[in-house]
Amino acid sequence: MSVIETPRAWPGADGAPVSCREKLKMLEENHREAAQVLRDTFEDAVLMGVDEQAMRRILTDMIAALPSPKRM
Repeated sequence: MSVIETPRAWPGADGAPVSCREKLKMLEENHREAAQVLRDTFEDAVLMGVDEQAMRRILTDMIAALPSPKRM
């Protein structure tokens, strides 16, 4: 099983990396959880017969369609 690595740095809106320890902890936890959910979703779909490349596109499209919380 491949591991989806956490980014080494989380770029802030101003271009500088986020440095607050609590924010970094939360970002890393969210990344781990999202990676696990995406991995499980992908594996389930492929094992149920969904085309692997199609599922990759579906997941990519889902991410691209997420609304910005700044616009809500």
